Amino acid sequence: MKYLYIFVVLFFGACSYSLLPVQTNKLSDMSKYKYAFVEQTQTLSGGLGVGVGSGGSNFGGNFYANSVSMQKSLNPSDAIAGILMKKGFVLVNSVSNDLETFIVRYGESGRRDTWYGYTLEVSIQMIDAKTKNTLFTCSAEGVGDTEVDGIRLAITRCLSEF
Repeated sequence: MKYLYIFVVLFFGACSYSLLPVQTNKLSDMSKYKYAFVEQTQTLSGGLGVGVGSGGSNFGGNFYANSVSMQKSLNPSDAIAGILMKKGFVLVNSVSNDLETFIVRYGESGRRDTWYGYTLEVSIQMIDAKTKNTLFTCSAEGVGDTEVDGIRLAITRCLSEF
């Protein structure tokens, strides 16, 4: 019984996934910035569906079918905006106060196949609104039940280093 327990622990430990470390590059002190302009992104949608069926015999048995689906959506710029607001930045609709404003850009930057599926990678770049110099960049992976979950996790991991 003791060996069975050790086997189960090792098996499920090996089944857990590991994401690559977050890559960041801090090029400037962000404390002088008060405003953030987040460039708009398109809403992403993803879903997960499961169908189950059970049939009777050819002689009049009952047939049962059921399906469950889950649909999720995410606008990456909204997720980024929420994290920046939580960190105390004021979001603006346009770049008007160049001296205290930085611009945020988002992109999907990769996909890595693993034995359990794949991870999605995002990159986020922050640039000074006036000089267009890079202030901060990060890249992070995410994985989840849907691609939307993976991207949300990647954004959160990326900006946790900001």
